[in-house]
Amino acid sequence: DDTVREAAAQAVVRMSPETAAMIDQGSIPKGDVLATAKIAAIMATKRTPDVLPLCHPIAISGVDVETDLKLHLGLLEICVTVRSVGKTGVEMEALTGASIAALCVYDMCKSLERGIVIEKVILLAKSGGRSGNWVWK
Repeated sequence: DDTVREAAAQAVVRMSPETAAMIDQGSIPKGDVLATAKIAAIMATKRTPDVLPLCHPIAISGVDVETDLKLHLGLLEICVTVRSVGKTGVEMEALTGASIAALCVYDMCKSLERGIVIEKVILLAKSGGRSGNWVWK
């Protein structure tokens, strides 16, 4: 049966505090990094079946993208939450959205700092379906 499905994934991007400050100030030459990364995440969730073999298209009812820029640490946390009503989960859509948002940040900032690192991409939580709820420890 169709059930309400939700999944949240996070990507963490490490950079210098100077680059993080430039993102925060909106002074990256390519433009508004956080706004562009959010758009990239939303677009990526909808295109997941185009880049992952055997991942079938699903109707996505909502995508939320939150960013937390920790200036002094040079860290950007990107959290993507995807919702759907259907027969399959949205974990891959959330993970794809977080991954592509992180790649977007790298692309927009690489001219200033080549050593930016996408440290981790993890599933934070999922709900719905036969397997029920799951939360990262």
